[in-house]
Amino acid sequence: MAQAAGEAVATDMRPAFNIGGILIRMRSAVCALLLLVQLGFAQGVHPITGRHYAGVMGVGGADWLVRPEREGEEHPDEALDAIGITAGSTVADIGAGAGYMTWRMAERVGPSGKVYANDIQPKMLDLLRHNMAERKLTNVTPVLGAVDDPKLPRASIDMVLLVDVYHEFSEPQKMLQRIRESLRPDGRIVLLEYRGEDPAVPIRPEHKMTVQQVKAELEPEGFRLDRVSEVLPRQHILIFKKSVQ
Repeated sequence: MAQAAGEAVATDMRPAFNIGGILIRMRSAVCALLLLVQLGFAQGVHPITGRHYAGVMGVGGADWLVRPEREGEEHPDEALDAIGITAGSTVADIGAGAGYMTWRMAERVGPSGKVYANDIQPKMLDLLRHNMAERKLTNVTPVLGAVDDPKLPRASIDMVLLVDVYHEFSEPQKMLQRIRESLRPDGRIVLLEYRGEDPAVPIRPEHKMTVQQVKAELEPEGFRLDRVSEVLPRQHILIFKKSVQ
């Protein structure tokens, strides 16, 4: 009798075990699907151009940002000459990293000007503060931004500079809206991007952009292309102003 009862219990338990296994597999499948969705957002594409967003460089790449070869490859001072920065102006360096462009901008605006140095990584801003202190520059304000907001003051910036940064934005449309709000009526947004049209430029494709891509993505957000400079060996300089809305 006891054996028969034991057999009955065992028989009753087998379907319950199978249901549990199905639930576990379903839960695993849902988790995997959620992970794929998250990765899809992290490696998203622009809704207009279909361009894949590149990942953000972490603080571990800070040394690469200030490598000695960079001056010969990118000609940063020539880029700023072409852009034109007025002494006493208020400018912003978005994605400033360790401050490679920030300190050059700070020297150009002078003590009566101001540079907002934005980054979304606190450790990058720590490096930037150290580099500004070493150069005894006191006209730089570090700003910890978010992926969808650079946290700049409204209607107060003369020029916003993005050097090899825009293509990394995971929320480019929201960022552009906030940047537009930060600009004065005659303010400019300037992008330096490796030439996507040139296969000889030794950069991964997701870190390059064409002029047409940049125009297609910025113009719907309230900007118009003012001019393009091709004085640099590898990068476009794309200068936009606010369009009338």
